[in-house]
Amino acid sequence: MTELIICTTCRPADSPRDQRAAGDILFETVQAEQAFGENPAWAAVRVRGVACTAGCSRACTVAFQAPGKYSYQFGDLSPATDTARQLLDCAVLHHQSPDGTLARDFRPSLLRNGMLCRLPPVLFPPGSAA
Repeated sequence: MTELIICTTCRPADSPRDQRAAGDILFETVQAEQAFGENPAWAAVRVRGVACTAGCSRACTVAFQAPGKYSYQFGDLSPATDTARQLLDCAVLHHQSPDGTLARDFRPSLLRNGMLCRLPPVLFPPGSAA
């Protein structure tokens, strides 16, 4: 199962600290779209909010990860419904890819830019517990 991780503390640099973080709004929007949207493939995605993904200068940030697959982190996202849908669609692509590769031309349009990193799958020594 692919996890879509959303930084709940992300906020653009000009965002006042006394207002709710944009990342928290994005997290809530993604959860609502997954629960009430019309795409049954989104059920293959686990959505998880975390307090910080260290992409502060590129808020809002999200990541895609799954065991044995490449992990990706993206930034410069907005807490909008269309963003939420495209994040879920991209998470499905990650889930369906044997190694997690998210080719640029196949990613939803909002995720064709803004990539912060791509990490290789974790390798475990033979005989170790994964």
